Amino acid sequence: MTASSLKLPVIAVLILVLSTFAGCSVVRFGYNQANHLTYWWLDRFVDFNDVQKPRAREALAKWFAWHRRAHLPGYANLLANSQNLVLEDITAERTCGLWTDLRGFMDSALDRALPMTAEIMLTLTPQQIQNIELRYTEINEEFRDEHLQGDASRRLKKSIKRTAERAEFFYGNLDNAQQELITRWVTLSPYEVNIWNTERHRRQQDLVHLLRRLNADKSSQDKAQMALRAYMERIYSSPSDDYRKYAEQVWVYNCAFVANLHNATTAAQRKHAMKKLKDWESEIRVLVSSAETVGLGPSFP
Repeated sequence: MTASSLKLPVIAVLILVLSTFAGCSVVRFGYNQANHLTYWWLDRFVDFNDVQKPRAREALAKWFAWHRRAHLPGYANLLANSQNLVLEDITAERTCGLWTDLRGFMDSALDRALPMTAEIMLTLTPQQIQNIELRYTEINEEFRDEHLQGDASRRLKKSIKRTAERAEFFYGNLDNAQQELITRWVTLSPYEVNIWNTERHRRQQDLVHLLRRLNADKSSQDKAQMALRAYMERIYSSPSDDYRKYAEQVWVYNCAFVANLHNATTAAQRKHAMKKLKDWESEIRVLVSSAETVGLGPSFP
């Protein structure tokens, strides 16, 4: 995952982040509590009032019930199909091609979330929009302290360490040659934190301006949905030509990095990765079966 896909704005959580929640954290307890955790996360931005609170909770509960029924079986199948693939070498093109599969889930999640998101978005007050802006300020200060301050070489070492830890979580212990491969690829990466930070701020300001415009115009539900969909397209594809070119460069580089690292793994490490995929698939299938047991099967609205 590239840096450009991280730290999405608050409204985007309901549309994009939630659509990949199960793929990123398939622990059953985490998923079963996801609607509550997401509500808490959103409330930290917005500070919902007494009228909005039950509507937001209900919207999240319905979205996750639908997501469990409509998307989790697809995630499980994707993980099942990947278990044999992970035992083989992979090309950078195939790695990048996984985005096509995920984009289909994300687009479907967007369509499902748009009405409920737009409805709540239209009830936001000027003070709540200001709350979102203030929360962004706090997050930006945290980002600056973590990624923009201090010694550049120290930040690079931390990035290399994080990448190696993620690889070991999936493949198991890495040998010296694999550690060196990670060090080399992370060091030579075209990723530039200042470029990404500029795009982060653009997205934040874009959302705040959107919310204020809809609030001032007293927009209809349909207009709000159209505006929100356009905003999400600006997340997928930045209006900045320079950033789009940069993001494509980073994306292609990262796909090659992942492919090269995978192709440098041993048979034992690939079996370790296959077991991870199998465990995640099993967790998801339990979530699906539990939903069917309590009546959240195909007939659930």
